[in-house]
Amino acid sequence: MTEAPYVRTTRQSYDAIAADYEAYARGDLDTKPLDRAMLAAFADAVKGAGGGRVADIGCGPGMIAGHLHSLGLDVHGVDLSPAMLELARRAYPDLRFTEGSMTSLDLPDGSLGGVVAWYSLIHVEPEHVPGVLAGFHRVLAPGGHLLLAFQVGDAPLRMTEAWGHTIALAFHRWSPDRLGGLLEEAGFTVGVRLVREAYPAERTAQAFLMARRPADRT
Repeated sequence: MTEAPYVRTTRQSYDAIAADYEAYARGDLDTKPLDRAMLAAFADAVKGAGGGRVADIGCGPGMIAGHLHSLGLDVHGVDLSPAMLELARRAYPDLRFTEGSMTSLDLPDGSLGGVVAWYSLIHVEPEHVPGVLAGFHRVLAPGGHLLLAFQVGDAPLRMTEAWGHTIALAFHRWSPDRLGGLLEEAGFTVGVRLVREAYPAERTAQAFLMARRPADRT
């Protein structure tokens, strides 16, 4: 499959800012109790459905994967950026991190008990999001759970510079209802829609959707 140009520029951008981003985001969850609560609810849902391996897709330097591991999940991380993956492996040597793209997931059908895309689906061009959600549905086992985190809004934020580096990153914002509708079209049942107001360092409100691939009927 030919790689879309925005996928390549996203990888290059995160390679350029990996160390600065990791230092900026380190400890981010410590001051965000609702974010931690969503991750805890997701972990409980996965374990309640029988467990199984969880993939953190777009894992960056591994902080969410590490947190989910501390909550008792069997988790591995997938990311576009080799530089981010190097940081993740260094910080969490007991976890597995592999290079890959959510636009072409190299994972077996029905192999996962859970999928997390924590502020990573935001970099996918909107016309490609239905295909990505279909991929999430494919790799989840029946009864498996999906957690999405994203910024609320209509217009994307586009950045060309960060920490002194030239980059090309788009942050696509969504309404929970619109993204929830796409999840339902992909075959998911949406169970949680949470919106919280922006913290002082954030530009807009933040949203979380938790959905489930329905269990097979017997």
